[in-house]
Amino acid sequence: MGFTFNLCEIFDMAETIERKGSEFYRKAAETFRDSDMHGVLLQLADKEANHAIAFAVIRKSFSERECPSTAFDPDDELALYLQAMADYRICGIKDKNLCRELTGKESKEEILQLAIDREKEGLAFYLGLKDAVPEQSNKDKVEVIIKAKMRHIGLLNREPGTLNR
Repeated sequence: MGFTFNLCEIFDMAETIERKGSEFYRKAAETFRDSDMHGVLLQLADKEANHAIAFAVIRKSFSERECPSTAFDPDDELALYLQAMADYRICGIKDKNLCRELTGKESKEEILQLAIDREKEGLAFYLGLKDAVPEQSNKDKVEVIIKAKMRHIGLLNREPGTLNR
């Protein structure tokens, strides 16, 4: 039996993942205080933080029909479960290094690869969640998150100087 999620649950997970992404990029930027990479990483941190805010606004705009209450949950266990699921998925099943603490000794290439891996893991996560949404109109709304992840991957794959577009 598969799981289904309502849009509020998915966008709540998206907010968590974007906030964690912002924290990661800010921490990574500390390693490169005296280089162009510092600005690139801060720019990505800001994009992630802005996405978290945008996803919260979108989530609050959903109707009750789009976000039906699925169960009696006085202890907010569903929210804790969704938080754990978002944490687990964004760290990667195969590569626990995605959530490792940065040492400050990473090279530019290592940081970029780690960031690309995190974004790809997030993309795979949302592609899977899109299938767990029953209605096509709601699938289209999840596509907003997927496109944001794809843009981040594109930015990371370009030369750092082209991120200012």
